Amino acid sequence: MKIAISSTGTNLDAEVDPRFGRCQFFIIADVETNGFEGVDNTSSSAGSGAGISAAQMIVSKGVEAVLTGNCGPNAHQVLSSAGVKIVTGVSGKIKDVIAEYKLGTYSAAQQPNVADHYGMNAGISGGGMGGGCGMGRGKGIGRGMGRGMGKSMGMGGGVAPPTSAISQSSNPQQEIEMLKDQSQVLAKQLEEIQKRIEELGKKK
Repeated sequence: MKIAISSTGTNLDAEVDPRFGRCQFFIIADVETNGFEGVDNTSSSAGSGAGISAAQMIVSKGVEAVLTGNCGPNAHQVLSSAGVKIVTGVSGKIKDVIAEYKLGTYSAAQQPNVADHYGMNAGISGGGMGGGCGMGRGKGIGRGMGRGMGKSMGMGGGVAPPTSAISQSSNPQQEIEMLKDQSQVLAKQLEEIQKRIEELGKKK
């Protein structure tokens, strides 16, 4: 069984990176054979869609569980749709995290624990609302889900919704509306990613 851990380095003595989509590396560990490999996260510096790209890469590795500090809604959706368990709130050395996972210490998170584009503001130390300069175009989560990141290009001035903003609603109709809005956000981000790919292709 393989698990993936967001990491600041490529060995077992490295610390867990609190970000998922924008972590520096992933440690892919086989908890049965004790083998592991350090994988560079090529999505860490992406302008947008880092969480989605990182999640797709992890899924392609045949991983059954992801352990990280924080996971946003886009990455969470990709991973959960592929049947990958997500464990958030993880910290410490990679080797200790693997040992604790084997003991059954962790339980899967049923929902994201941070807002979209969280990693663009948070540094390795998890430094909160830094003056991020990324180019993401977050449009907000939608009705009943907080004010999102606003429409400005700079991420420093955005207003991130609280974690509870994306929790499941007791009102089925309201939850349906939330999910529809999330779907629209993802569709828009995918459209922007495709446009960027085409733009880069023309520059070759």
